[in-house]
Amino acid sequence: MRFELSQDLPAPAGIAIEVFADPDFHRGLTGLTKVSTPEVLDHEATGDLIRLRMRYRFVASLPGAVTAVVDPERLTWVDETTYDLGGGTAVTVMHPDHYSDRLSAEIRTEFLDAPGGCTRLITGDLRVKVLLVAGQVERAIVSGLEEHMTEEGAAARVRLSSG
Repeated sequence: MRFELSQDLPAPAGIAIEVFADPDFHRGLTGLTKVSTPEVLDHEATGDLIRLRMRYRFVASLPGAVTAVVDPERLTWVDETTYDLGGGTAVTVMHPDHYSDRLSAEIRTEFLDAPGGCTRLITGDLRVKVLLVAGQVERAIVSGLEEHMTEEGAAARVRLSSG
């Protein structure tokens, strides 16, 4: 399932991407609606590249047809994101802790300068391989990811506005 999300941020692209590449920013994301506060596992910087690995848990309710084939307690994964500060891009690959044969996702983010700040353009592709309910599972997970990214963007706007 392909998805796209666009967010306006009140800072130039180079500053905005640094916020998202900062592990402390993610540690401060509490009270999220559909995914847990990320657990930062690893943070490496080499020149303009920053690699950030974080573990998430899906915490929202799922339809009964989905929970019949997927244990909500096992919906955890590691996001491995490589930020290219010079290029203004980030690529995230989702590594499920469970169901790795049934779930894959890759997300590309571009930080594009715009009047008054920048635009964070997120495009992703999430695939679920589960008979009969794959579409429901994909929609539920994409909904959770989009809501998380919206909450993440709001937190970034606050941080960028406060200096």
